[in-house]
Amino acid sequence: MIHLKRVYDEPANQDGLRILVERLWPRGVSKEKAAVDLWLKDLAPSTELRKWFGHDTEKWDEFRKRYWLELSGKGDLLTQLKNRTTEGDVTFVFAASDVEQNSAVVLKEYLVERM
Repeated sequence: MIHLKRVYDEPANQDGLRILVERLWPRGVSKEKAAVDLWLKDLAPSTELRKWFGHDTEKWDEFRKRYWLELSGKGDLLTQLKNRTTEGDVTFVFAASDVEQNSAVVLKEYLVERM
């Protein structure tokens, strides 16, 4: 099962494998506090897409489409990630303050629907 959690929230045992799915390391968070097991920055949205979106809720639908398109070119990484999600609980760790409209949400949707 894939869970989603902000990097600023306390890690918990039930998180399972904690994977940071951000291109940039979260501001003000030490590696110890983040407690991530794996950092998959190459699966995060491109710098251009991230800057274009800027967490503007009016761009959400278009962001999702563009990010899905980027993900479609990441076959090997996605297969590796999907295999890890079948080994037990996995938590995608993200930095965005919006817990409903962020790239981790889209990545989870993509894995569930396409893989």
